[in-house]
Amino acid sequence: MVKKNNKKVIIEVINLKKDYKVGSVITKVLKGINMKIYEGEFVGIMGPSGSGKSTTLHQLALLDTPTEGKILVEGVDITKLSEIEKSNFRLYYFGYVFQEYRNIPELTALENVFLPLRMQGKPKKFYINEAKKLLEYVGLGNRLYHKPSELSGGQQQRVAIARALIHKPKILFADEPTASLDTGASKEILKLLKKYNEEYNQTIIMVTHETSHIKYFDRVVKIKDGLVEKKWVLLNELF
Repeated sequence: MVKKNNKKVIIEVINLKKDYKVGSVITKVLKGINMKIYEGEFVGIMGPSGSGKSTTLHQLALLDTPTEGKILVEGVDITKLSEIEKSNFRLYYFGYVFQEYRNIPELTALENVFLPLRMQGKPKKFYINEAKKLLEYVGLGNRLYHKPSELSGGQQQRVAIARALIHKPKILFADEPTASLDTGASKEILKLLKKYNEEYNQTIIMVTHETSHIKYFDRVVKIKDGLVEKKWVLLNELF
């Protein structure tokens, strides 16, 4: 079921294109993506392998630079920002969860989670307390001082989610966050993301190829051959 949406637009994508050049060969991956994301939505980006879904997310998340087009985040065209401005935008406005967890192996769960607030220059007492609260929220209150090698894959992804949310980002980007997990751990991660989305009105944009994930989304944007094929998709229409 899709929520009725009367919320403000938080991302507007206009004619987004991305080409990759290898030697003299140019591959057009994104061919003119147009879409809107609303505040508080949990949006799934789906489509066949090679369709451009991860490339789309990387452009929106400032992890890559588009060849052409606009990406407006609360009215700011982030494609026009300087490298320093992009870095600050990522640090203060965006949160990221990846397939590979990307936790720093030498740091404890607590240290991994409070890192973004420390980078923002927040007081030590504040960022430690915030990290403890968030690790409790994701069910790791008893794993504060464990390093990644001492945690299961699902636990490591919970640490990564807590780290992505610690600074209260406007938008959380998740790129295949359950691809390395078994079925049980995957369900727990999706439930956790949905819970945070509903309780804190967190905007989440997630790339996945798993049709079983659609029940967690408010909306699915289907991408095919570098274009948005459908913006509202039912499970039996996906592939």
